[in-house]
Amino acid sequence: MIKTDILIIGAGPTGLFTVFEAGLLKLKCHLIDALPQPGGQCSEIYPKKPIYDIPGFPEILAGDLTKNLLEQGKQFEPGFTLGERAETIEKQDDGSFIVTTNKGTKHQAPVVAIAGGLGSFEPRKPALDNLEIYEDNGLEYFIKDPEVYRNKRVVISGGGDSALDWSIFLADVASEVTLIHRRNEFRGALDSVEKVGELKDLGKINLVTPAEVVELHGNGKIEAVTVNIDGELSQIETDHFIPLFGLSPKLGPIADWGLEIEKNAIKVDNSLNYQTNIPGIFAIGDVNTYPEKLKLILCGFHEATLMCQAAYRIINPGKRYVLKYTTVSGIDGFDGTRKEAPKAVVQSI
Repeated sequence: MIKTDILIIGAGPTGLFTVFEAGLLKLKCHLIDALPQPGGQCSEIYPKKPIYDIPGFPEILAGDLTKNLLEQGKQFEPGFTLGERAETIEKQDDGSFIVTTNKGTKHQAPVVAIAGGLGSFEPRKPALDNLEIYEDNGLEYFIKDPEVYRNKRVVISGGGDSALDWSIFLADVASEVTLIHRRNEFRGALDSVEKVGELKDLGKINLVTPAEVVELHGNGKIEAVTVNIDGELSQIETDHFIPLFGLSPKLGPIADWGLEIEKNAIKVDNSLNYQTNIPGIFAIGDVNTYPEKLKLILCGFHEATLMCQAAYRIINPGKRYVLKYTTVSGIDGFDGTRKEAPKAVVQSI
């Protein structure tokens, strides 16, 4: 049994920042995430994409934001259960909760914070035969490490920002990039569409529209795809096929925990602290909903901060916490480290 003060379900940016805010209150955190590494969407889906609305960072790559949040929270020694999905929750007689993962790992805490983003993501897969044969054998739904495609032939299918952005990025990595879309028009940022057009003219991207991949070929590994180009079939040899048709978010087992759900999100009381209809269980970040909700990382940070204050009162009933700015109080890590602003030196003349 893993015991902690706050059990966080979801190790995306909001969950990771919760570790820091809880640490300031001397509360320990443990995080559960179905992905094999922390960071949520920032690590799994777009680690190389820039984010422009993080306070204090005019521009920061999503992967770098994850690294910074991990660095910020490591002094408070969080625990992680990664590659496992939170499956069931049971309330105990003492008011605490036991959360068990799909692999049987049990966790106990008086407070549970659901920070699962938009839920567990499943890629929208193309309607092609034998997909499962080629998955992870040349067929990928996410680009985790662009270096995998160094000097390789790549076919990307899709018409949104991800398909455009990765085609542009891989144009300088892969030996050949082919972008296939069923329409001539793309639903993406205008500058990305224009950049793809420029790279097409330079011969760095093969743009095939209107077209659709209709068949996969290979002996246990992708070797070629058949493309329907305006009624004509053509075969393109490739080492990788990457269909980027978006993701379908799902709450997964959390939807069966007795929480109040609205439009695939968890309803919370935003006038106080983002608690759900079950006392002791909170929902923060993109996974929750309330009037005028904005699904932004910075809003998740704010929600995590208020949630931790409520968690402190649950864990320490009757004890008052006096808020002090970190510039005044400093930060005492659970690992024995201390950070504090230099003291003013008073001198007499």
